[in-house]
Amino acid sequence: MSRFRNEVAHLQAHVKTLRLGGVALFVVALLLGFGWWSAPRDLTIHVPPDLRSGSVRKWWDVPPESVYAFSFYIWQQVQRWPTNGEIDYPRNLHALSAYLTPSCRAFLAQDYEYRRSSGELRQRVRGIYEIPGRGYGDSPSTRVKAVSDRDWIVTLDVSADEYHGSEQVKRALVRYALKVVRMDVDPERNPFGLALDCHASAPQRIETSPTPGTAAGHSQGDSP
Repeated sequence: MSRFRNEVAHLQAHVKTLRLGGVALFVVALLLGFGWWSAPRDLTIHVPPDLRSGSVRKWWDVPPESVYAFSFYIWQQVQRWPTNGEIDYPRNLHALSAYLTPSCRAFLAQDYEYRRSSGELRQRVRGIYEIPGRGYGDSPSTRVKAVSDRDWIVTLDVSADEYHGSEQVKRALVRYALKVVRMDVDPERNPFGLALDCHASAPQRIETSPTPGTAAGHSQGDSP
């Protein structure tokens, strides 16, 4: 009889062990499920544009070439007035608001009001482009200055062309020093996780040798 009792006790202990193991596996599954659910769905990784050689980077690191490309692209779009600056400028500020800090949006809105009251926007067409030989690839060390791992100062040398109808009224060669900050608050609207914080210093007129098809820098009294 004792033999059967020992066998029953052994089986009961085994069943208890299996139950405890099942509970432990359930708890582990819950933890894994929570980890999977809370993991980010998208992860932004900045890859250098030149892929001829390998690159090893931390996923949170933003290389200077990415900062420069972001700055130039967004600033070029802000300054692009394809038909009428009085309409295009505020439309750009609204469309690109996710890529601008609140203080930068306020500054540009004030700039819009100043230009509009000065007559610099009505029927104006405007665009900016890099001055040949003054892009990032020509002098990368001077184009992006890292203030911290969250702040940069980017130097852009551009030509700003403006037209009124078919007549060119302005061509200015300008150096912009722009502040860029990390602002990864809305990945749906801003997948870069960066934002322009407008000017680090006042824009400067620059002198450069004219290239074929361009004129020397000049303007007719308007802002850069």
